Amino acid sequence: MGVVKRSRTIRRGEVYWVDLEPVVGTEIKKIRPALVVSPDDMNQILPRVIVVPLTGKGQALGCRPEIMFNHRPTRILLDQIRCVDKVQLAGKLGQIDTACWHPILLQMLA
Repeated sequence: MGVVKRSRTIRRGEVYWVDLEPVVGTEIKKIRPALVVSPDDMNQILPRVIVVPLTGKGQALGCRPEIMFNHRPTRILLDQIRCVDKVQLAGKLGQIDTACWHPILLQMLA
């Protein structure tokens, strides 16, 4: 798993392996897939991105849309949003259409 260079273009909706360690308390941990939710203009300029982890487990909640990603049922943990340095991103796994998660994120943050 290669690390993504900070200068590489990272786009909203892309999914990468992300190292989420260290964690505090009940935050989701370890290296896992995470969805980039920060806007593209921010992703181009800053050395950080905003991500939300993905999981095949976890409690079903309205803020955790369930989708099929890479042929597996996957929950987008919008309640676990966090900012990470781009050096914590590794291999790109794919992309998730913003229609699957963006309206829920906006509703949560309104």
